[in-house]
Amino acid sequence: MAHTPEEWFTQSEYDFQTAQAMLSSGRNIYAVFMAHLAIEKALKAIYHKKFGELPPKTHSLSWLVKQNELAPTASMEEFIVELDYASIVTRYPEELKKVEAAYPRPKVEVILTQTKEVLIWAKKMF
Repeated sequence: MAHTPEEWFTQSEYDFQTAQAMLSSGRNIYAVFMAHLAIEKALKAIYHKKFGELPPKTHSLSWLVKQNELAPTASMEEFIVELDYASIVTRYPEELKKVEAAYPRPKVEVILTQTKEVLIWAKKMF
């Protein structure tokens, strides 16, 4: 458990590197899952700093954005909503082959690029 806002960001960066490693190894759905986790921890860093307490145990990026009173761009907000959905299907796939087919490498590369943009933005909000 991260006990400082800075530790949340340290773990966020580690999780993003893990997402990149998962993509490199062909584990695309885990790359998506780790991308979500990286953003989640960055948003929890902001929450922890802003409110001076550990963030609630939630996985909802949209909720964290709202609670932190952040204003992402429209395209970033759309991506955050899509990644929230993706985290559910990659965390609890009903059929592995279907989920793998839904997240081919080119699509996951775009997700990781967008994740990096959100992480840079979140760091600026910190």
